[in-house]
Amino acid sequence: MRVYHNIDDFTPLPNAVVTIGTFDGVHQGHRQIIARLKELARQTGGETVILTFFPHPRMIIHPEDQSLKLISTIDERAALLEELGVDHLIITPFSRDFSNQTAEAYIYDVLVKKIGTRTIIIGYDHRFGKDRHGGLQDLQAAGPEYGFDVIEIPEQDINHVAISSTRIREALLRGDIEQANTFLGYSFYLTGKVIRGNQIGRQLGYPTANLLVEEGYKLIPADGIFSATVKIGAETFKGMAYIGHRPTINGMTRNIEVNLFDFDRDIYNQSVQMNFHHFIRHDVKFSSLEGLKEQLAQDKIAVMAVLNNS
Repeated sequence: MRVYHNIDDFTPLPNAVVTIGTFDGVHQGHRQIIARLKELARQTGGETVILTFFPHPRMIIHPEDQSLKLISTIDERAALLEELGVDHLIITPFSRDFSNQTAEAYIYDVLVKKIGTRTIIIGYDHRFGKDRHGGLQDLQAAGPEYGFDVIEIPEQDINHVAISSTRIREALLRGDIEQANTFLGYSFYLTGKVIRGNQIGRQLGYPTANLLVEEGYKLIPADGIFSATVKIGAETFKGMAYIGHRPTINGMTRNIEVNLFDFDRDIYNQSVQMNFHHFIRHDVKFSSLEGLKEQLAQDKIAVMAVLNNS
């Protein structure tokens, strides 16, 4: 897959089969669209193109609203789309100027002139252009003039799967990892660098790798204990993940850490991928470190049991 970080870097194609969207999480609903995109490209001898945006439009249109957290970073989104066999990914820098284009200018300047669209697959509710005035009807009206076909994804096709990025975010924020993973079609994950912690886990007999997720817009699941696997290079290790403020020691910052089983390596400053599989329990404050240690022993048994049965 070729990735373009500006649409001006893209050379128009003779037969571009295009879809547009944020594709946050690249979940099961998105995968249905991409499967249809690939099938149409196969039938017509075209190449698949996904036009996405970064930052997320809400971050630009409503910068005062810091509540939006995304399931996938832009790099994670690109990796997931590449796994699905997309030919071209255009990551358009979203700005107020871009959002102020008229629908007509957007169709001609972006879809026709810069991409070479011959087929576009679009949801019934997709909006674009200044004040989101453009939609499916505008594309259908412009198609004959500019020589592209419009394939609508009907409302029932989108809604019957009952999957949306919003529902996945809600599931993650309440700790329902299993539901989120079902909607995603893969295990939700965080990517980041391993940094030094305060060694409390080591004192308790459960040394942890502390993960720094640098992208502030990345969604972090609910506080608690999870079963996890961690990919380090080409290897994958099982472990017990923790998210929380360490209330037993009156911690002030939110931590993401994982105790890797049967592991004894120095991985500081390495980039890793932590996949979440099962929610074990919520974060609680214990009256002593000994009480926490006893609970962690039970947590490890529970984590190993679910991972071994997965």
